[in-house]
Amino acid sequence: MFDNLSDRLQSVFKKLKGQARLTENNISEALREVRIALLEADVNFRVVKKFINKVQERAVGADVMKSLTPGQQVVKIVHQELIDLMGREAAPLTRSPAPPTVYMLAGLQGSGKTTSCGKLAKMIKSENRKTLLVAADIYRPAAIDQLKTLGRQIGVDVYAPGAEYDPVDICKDAVEKAKSEIYDTVILDTAGRLHIDTALMDELKRIKESVKPQEILLVADAMTGQDAVNIAITFNTELDLNGIILTKLDGDARGGAALSIKSATGKPVKLVGVGEKLTPLEPFHPDRMASRILGMGDILSLIEKAEKEISEEDRKTMQQKLMDSSFNLDDFKKQIGQVRKLGSMEQIMSMIPGMGKIAKMPDMMPSEKEVTRVEAIIDSMTPEERKHPKIINTSRRRRIARGSGTEMMDVNRLLKQFEQTRKMMKNIKKMGGKKQFNIGKGMFFQ
Repeated sequence: MFDNLSDRLQSVFKKLKGQARLTENNISEALREVRIALLEADVNFRVVKKFINKVQERAVGADVMKSLTPGQQVVKIVHQELIDLMGREAAPLTRSPAPPTVYMLAGLQGSGKTTSCGKLAKMIKSENRKTLLVAADIYRPAAIDQLKTLGRQIGVDVYAPGAEYDPVDICKDAVEKAKSEIYDTVILDTAGRLHIDTALMDELKRIKESVKPQEILLVADAMTGQDAVNIAITFNTELDLNGIILTKLDGDARGGAALSIKSATGKPVKLVGVGEKLTPLEPFHPDRMASRILGMGDILSLIEKAEKEISEEDRKTMQQKLMDSSFNLDDFKKQIGQVRKLGSMEQIMSMIPGMGKIAKMPDMMPSEKEVTRVEAIIDSMTPEERKHPKIINTSRRRRIARGSGTEMMDVNRLLKQFEQTRKMMKNIKKMGGKKQFNIGKGMFFQ
């Protein structure tokens, strides 16, 4: 996510921080490189021009020029302006005072609209709100079946009378059903096209008029860059959007759409979709995204994700086991699984301040293959060996290696890492039980 832009900007600011003193000339030179970096990231050129002018106006001010750390001051200004560019504060979904709350999702085919309906439903379900998905896309082959499948996977009801019905009637009937059967939320999966046309917009306007949704959300593919921005402008003109859902954000190494849409449309990015799995949509936080772009990490999002994926009971149980030395290889494997829920090791490391560069060093990061190898080794052990690793002698190690398709040195390495972990936790206990959160090569635990 934003890798190319992040690398370019960090390189520019490294040079700037190395200057003994700042002048209008070297600030202008740095901002010229920032301008090029933003344009290469497919940010709208009007947005870039406005952004650079605002940064330059603040950066050549007396407070910055006389500062003891002028380079850092400029970075701070860029950080603040990036936050403003993306909307300053997170824009949460609003709810209707009288249920059901109706969310209407619109967008072109291929943007991830139907999948986003499922992800949104999963997010809302986690808040203990009864949700109804509505299959109003009667044109795309298999769209109705896809929504039904998503509904089954997440345990959410789907209203799908069939392709022979009018989409406007489907949406009206679904809202009436939601009222009578006490659903908190209705999510409308409307039809898309391969391009914007009059028929598409007319149908969406009729649905809007008939059910009066609480929010109309455009689903846009972040990887299409400027196309996503232009599509958003058109949909906003026709429908008066409430916000944007950006999909495939983790596949967008440039970041043009995320940085341009708010400024170009006046409407905030409310939610983002990452990964291909049916994971809930995530709130879009401009301040956290700006920090990630500038290599400052995003520890708050990592903590929030950990709290969602790992239960309080599991955290307390694991902490107690670590502190009283009853932590065994079964627990070790469980923690590997918990960390995997948070994303790849590269994603996790990139969210920890100061660790972004390490995340991009293959030699410093355990690969998925290595993690899978660790799991295979533990699976090849007997229950007794997992509970009491000290009984694993040379012949047992040889058997475990054969059973897991690995080498004896792999088994030795795992047992050594495990023992080091237990020793480390004993030392922490002696120092007063301070918790540490270590994630690195071979460290998959708290």
